[in-house]
Formats: sequence, C-alpha cells, structure tokens
Amino acid sequence: MKKQLHIFFTALMFYTRIPCPENIDHNPDYLNKASRYFPLIGWIVGGICFGVYYLASLVFSVEIALILSMITGILTTGAFHEDGFADVCDGFGGGWTKEKILLIMKDSAIGAYGAIGLVLLFLLKFQVLYNLVSLPQTCNLQSAICNLLLFISAHSVSRLAAVSIVFTHQYSREDASSKSKPIAQNFTWKEVIGASFFGLLPLVVLSFFQWQLLLVLIPVFIARFFLARYFQKWIDGYTGDCLGATQQVCEVIFYLSIIGIWKFI
Repeated sequence: MKKQLHIFFTALMFYTRIPCPENIDHNPDYLNKASRYFPLIGWIVGGICFGVYYLASLVFSVEIALILSMITGILTTGAFHEDGFADVCDGFGGGWTKEKILLIMKDSAIGAYGAIGLVLLFLLKFQVLYNLVSLPQTCNLQSAICNLLLFISAHSVSRLAAVSIVFTHQYSREDASSKSKPIAQNFTWKEVIGASFFGLLPLVVLSFFQWQLLLVLIPVFIARFFLARYFQKWIDGYTGDCLGATQQVCEVIFYLSIIGIWKFI
C-alpha cells in the first residue's frame, strides 16, 4: 500500500501542480508505473473544475463560472496537456519530416499554429461546456451530481484514451530529451488494468442511470485511433506532447458526444 501511495503521488506530482509529500520525486521506476493512475488524476482535476464551476455559478453567470472552471483546470495541471496540444499543432503544422516535427515540438516557443490551435480549442471547449450544462438532463440524477460525474468522466476517459497510446505504440524519440520518456519505457498488465479501471469507472457509474451514455466511448476512441495512426505515420510513434494533444481532443469530443446523445437518443 505504501508503494502504491508513492506511485500515486508520483503521478499527482508529474501531471499536476498539486503539492505532494517532500519525499516524492521523479523516480523513473515509479514514474513508469504511474501511468495506471493517470485517469485517476482526471477524477481529481475534473472534480476540482466542477467544484469551482458550481460555486462560481451561485454568484456569477454560467459563462463566467465556466471560464473560471477552465482557468482552474489549467492552473491545476500547469497547462500540461494544453502545452502538448500547442506543440503538436506547431510540429505537425510546420514540419514535413520526422526530424523537423520533433525539433519543432521540442522548441519551448509557441508558433502561429499552436497559438491558433489553442484559441480554437478554448473557444470550442467553452461553447460545448456551456451547451452541456444548459441542456435538460435525463439521467434521473440531481443536476449537480450529474454534471459532477460528467466532468470527472470527461477527464478520466480522455486520459485513458491518451495513455492507451503508450500501450499500443512506440515512443518516437531515441534520446532522453523528454521527461515523458520513462512512462514509455515499460508497462505491465497492472498499468493497463489500472488505467482502464480508473478511466471507465465514473462513466460506468453514470451509465447506471442512462446506459446510452456509454456510447460516448465510440467517438472518443475513434478519435484516439486516428490520432495515434496519424502520429505513427509522421513520427513513427508518439511523444509526451502527442499524449497531451490526444487528451485535449478526446475531452472535447466527449463533451460533443454527450450533447449529441442527450439531443438525439
């Protein structure tokens, strides 16, 4: 149990800015095992984002509450995944060879493709969240509880989609220039089962009240499939930035899919 707590806190320290015990560091062995808890981190981030949204909505408009929630999510993770999304936009937008794409993604400066991509991503995420919380909900739960489960599920499922690429594809960089490389080196069935359990559990709980919500997994993992194939085609695998981009894209697709399910099913 003590070792598992250490691995969990390693994941929490790596994927968020939440303070952790002083004895936690970037131990490569624990960091490699931390992938099993990546979707569990989504529970925490999603819960914090919903908490800020709910409390802010008691005082401000829905629009302001959602913006504050989005800001909170970025501050909680240190824009970890958004930075990866921007780097992928720059790398694949401006590079035409594997070497050039990887070089651009390694550059800490943000380019035109990354800036445009982030603006569009945030606009789309805000709009779908606004539509999501404004829809009449039919899951037979209190609205706040239903939205809490949806926020958590979006973050956990999208993180499962991202980390699953580690289980099926090879890490692209041959050097040790990325701090994400230890995650890519080795994994066991424990990482696969752990990530799947924490990634799917919130959505499974929600589906007890409306089973059709499970259909959201289809578009999310279709997007994951095509993203992974695209990365494989151009850079022969993935990088940490690719995982961050996958998480962001799949999170938005999750919201879009929920809206579609509630409107047409």
